[in-house]
This record gives sequence, C-alpha cells and structure tokens, in this order.
Amino acid sequence: MKDADVKFTMVTGRIGRILLSQPAKRNALSAVMWQQLIDCLTGAADTPALKVLIITGDGEHFAAGADISEFSTLYATPESSKEISATIAKAMDAIATFPKPTIAKIRGACVGGGCGIALACDMRFADGTSKFGITPGKLGLVYPFSDIKRLIQAVGVSYAKDILFSARLVLAEEAKEIGLVNRLADQYELDQIVRDYALSIADTSGESVSVTKQMFMAFEAGQRGETKSTKDLFHAGFSSDDFQEGYKAFLEKRKPDFP
Repeated sequence: MKDADVKFTMVTGRIGRILLSQPAKRNALSAVMWQQLIDCLTGAADTPALKVLIITGDGEHFAAGADISEFSTLYATPESSKEISATIAKAMDAIATFPKPTIAKIRGACVGGGCGIALACDMRFADGTSKFGITPGKLGLVYPFSDIKRLIQAVGVSYAKDILFSARLVLAEEAKEIGLVNRLADQYELDQIVRDYALSIADTSGESVSVTKQMFMAFEAGQRGETKSTKDLFHAGFSSDDFQEGYKAFLEKRKPDFP
C-alpha cells in the first residue's frame, strides 16, 4: 500500500502508526480512504509485535472529515448513501474494537468524520492548534447513533448536545476541559509526549492490557455487572505467562520482560 492515502507502519518494534495522508485537503477522507483505513486496521490487528497503535494525520491537521467533493456521487441515491455509510461505520467500529490500545495524535482540524475517528480511539492527545467539530447540522445530515454514544461517553450528554446542536468549533483548551481530549501538549512536544506514553504502554503486559480493554468494551456495550465471561477473563490471568514473568520480576526487583 505504498501509494495509498492511509498507511500502516511499525514505527518501533512494538508501536504502530496509521497515517491519514491527503494533506492538500487537510486529510479529508475519500471513500477509498475509508476502505484503506479498514484494511490498515486489519493489518495492524494481525501484527503480533504490535502493542500500541497511534492514528494521526499527515502535516498540520488530523482530519477535516469526509471529502465533501465526493458527496454528489456517494449520496446520489439511497442505495449509494447506505453503502458509504456502512463503510464509514465499519471503519469506526474497527477502531473502537481494535484489540490493542489506540491513541489519536491530533493537531489542527479534527472535524466531522475526523473527530469520529478520534473519539473511536481509546485516548486523544492534542496540541494547542487543534480544533474539534461535528457538523452534520450544517449539512442537513444526522450523526449516527454509535458515534453519538462515543461522544457522550467522552464529554457527557450536555456537552454532546451543545457540540451537535450548534455545530460549533471547540478549541483545544475547552476540548481538554470537557473531556474531549485526554492530554493537551505544547505544539512542539506533542510527538515526544505521545511516543513516551505509547512506550510506557508497550512496556506493560500486552495480554493484561488487551484483556482489560475487553472489560472496558463490555462496560461501554452496557454491561454493569459481573458475568461468567468477565470472571473467566479475570481468572485466566493467573495462568498466563505474563503473570509468571511479572511477579518473578517484582520479587527479583527487575523490570519485567514481557513479549
């Protein structure tokens, strides 16, 4: 996929990156790019060494949403509208259910579908140039329920209504205040802060983190009590190789060597 506009690469032995790359259009996503994103996520999930995935934009922006220049074709008929909507939903769900931790590294425009991608990630790190917006109200469209749910989970019902009803831009400082962003960094320090944080995750037990993410996904899907499945996931940890390495390293006062 060398010529693709969405690319997956391993940037270290354990950290991967998906780059959204259409900088002339502020990385607005074409129909082809949405499918490429799905393909990249599949490839990343099938990479055994991967422990953390960073999603970011090429250049000065994260992503300015869907490529509006294609709308007259993509949404020409109810059938074509359903087709592209299904592709976008599949891409969002693939991020939200990705088996390893995901970090959105954000600068500049993070609008529409771009904001949806960021919200589907586990964490969002941004710099002071970032601007967020979800603007279906300006286009006469409706935001999908799954995306609204992820917005509510990030900022709460009241702010979610504010953002969607007004279609306004939310600047970086406010985004941090309302929970849209987990961490706000200096413009020139964002890359290093994200890298250091990703490395800190990569140093922990990949098995523990992956199973913990399954627990979070169960909660986000509506589970509010213990089930046999979550009990089994918890108890299985005590039989894992990572647990054997982890507690032995603790007793020996050394750093654990997780695969």
